Amino acid sequence: MTTKPACSVIVRCYNEEKHIGRLLSGIMQQTVRDVEIIVVDSGSTDATVAIASRYPVRLLTIDKAEFSFGRSLNRGIEAATADFVVMASAHVYPVYRDWLAQILRPFDEAQVALVYGRQRGASSTRYAEHRVFARWFPAESDFRQRHPFCNNANAAIRRELWHDMPYDEDLTGLEDLDWARRAIDAGHYLAYNAEAEIVHVHEETYRQVLNRYRREAIAFKRIFPEARFSLLDFARLWAVNVASDYAHALRDGVLLRDLGDIPRFRLMQFWGTYRGYAQHTPVTQQLRRTFYYPERRRPPAEPSARQKLRIRYDAPPGSVDSQ
Repeated sequence: MTTKPACSVIVRCYNEEKHIGRLLSGIMQQTVRDVEIIVVDSGSTDATVAIASRYPVRLLTIDKAEFSFGRSLNRGIEAATADFVVMASAHVYPVYRDWLAQILRPFDEAQVALVYGRQRGASSTRYAEHRVFARWFPAESDFRQRHPFCNNANAAIRRELWHDMPYDEDLTGLEDLDWARRAIDAGHYLAYNAEAEIVHVHEETYRQVLNRYRREAIAFKRIFPEARFSLLDFARLWAVNVASDYAHALRDGVLLRDLGDIPRFRLMQFWGTYRGYAQHTPVTQQLRRTFYYPERRRPPAEPSARQKLRIRYDAPPGSVDSQ
């Protein structure tokens, strides 16, 4: 007889040669050992596939013309064999060796449909985006969350629920929020575990930031048709967030360094959101390529008790951090 793995990890990727090796290395160092890794590649032209092939992964491919976030997830989950499916973006990596154990822990409660974990930025992350991560992914966990916010860059679901609720393949983003909304409507709830922590590496141009928020706004408007985002909302949110970022940057001693970057990032964030809400024409193939295939920074304090679980990515394979 064969036994199911403890979990299946789905990694979606496209030209992620700089990052995917670090994620797969982090998975191999987890305290949860019986892990099935499924990499869904959507036409990488760099060394992504070659790097992934050095690890014990199942490699699936999806054509660019067919790609959407929901479709790639459905393809990966369909091939998975575990009862719990963990989803990780190829440009994230776990901070601790118990990441998988922590993201699976809330499933002890039968009503939990989805678990998502904490995210923080890397050293290269823009200051304003560090502030986004801090707001979206706080230090306090919530194991009985009844609103649909979540993020598939670091999340897990029950596979049995997916059979009846596959991901929407037509959305331009926010397929995670849509799935969570349907799960809550079906009587389940979500869990947020801050101990399941990853670093999310965003190295986007301003245009890529705008495109990301634009496609997510298009998806949000489809999920919640009653939602509105006016020019007044754009101006108000830009001003409020820039002022807040400046105040935090002054406190952190980096205001002069990020004086110009903060308003530009927030401009792209909220202008992209406004343009997404204002989109009334169908999403063409050209626009889809822009969204999905674009042209090619202070971490929180760490509890000393978790130092022994920290993954050392600069250490030889098999070594353990003894800090």
